[in-house]
Amino acid sequence: MKFVLFLLFPISILAQTSLYENPDFDDIAKSHKIIAMVPFKTQVKLRPKQMKDMTDEQLDRLEKSEGESIQSAMYSWFLKRKKRGKLLNLEIQDPRTTNAILFKKDISYENILEYTPAELAKLLEVDAIISGDFETDKPMSEGASLALGLLVGFWGSTNNAVINMSVHNAADGILLWNYNKKVRGSLGSSSEDLINILMRKASRRLAYTKQ
Repeated sequence: MKFVLFLLFPISILAQTSLYENPDFDDIAKSHKIIAMVPFKTQVKLRPKQMKDMTDEQLDRLEKSEGESIQSAMYSWFLKRKKRGKLLNLEIQDPRTTNAILFKKDISYENILEYTPAELAKLLEVDAIISGDFETDKPMSEGASLALGLLVGFWGSTNNAVINMSVHNAADGILLWNYNKKVRGSLGSSSEDLINILMRKASRRLAYTKQ
């Protein structure tokens, strides 16, 4: 096993990264035909006043939405690489298909962690699973309406975000790749902006996108 630790200092952004790559990932990836990503487990940290004004149910809905947004953005990221010819001969399962299959198996955002990556991959009939955790501060303007239980856009005026994502092999459930990164966001950033930032460097070490 090998770990790579490095610091990145883009303009006005401090980003700390930890990356693990299974030494057999390149060889294993060659046998993969289809992969899927499941909704990320998300924790949104709001300001005390916002937490007071938001119900537990609204916060749960927000976090679930954020997790599905990351899932969708990751799917779009892979599709773009495939269109550019920068992806192995690999199919990416549509999140709508993934989520529909999970729903039919009574697997929800709330209980998905009760299943191993190998179990999920078997149910989804894929060769690998991408999953992870996402934590973000999401302060909003004082005039924002929390009563609706909806926040416009993915980031709002997010300050910090930490994402921890993994790729597990379906056949034996072993960890193939893990990426943990902390970044500072900016007003108006979207989920796709976030994934692009996160994957800009990591994709060079991801077997599916190595060229």
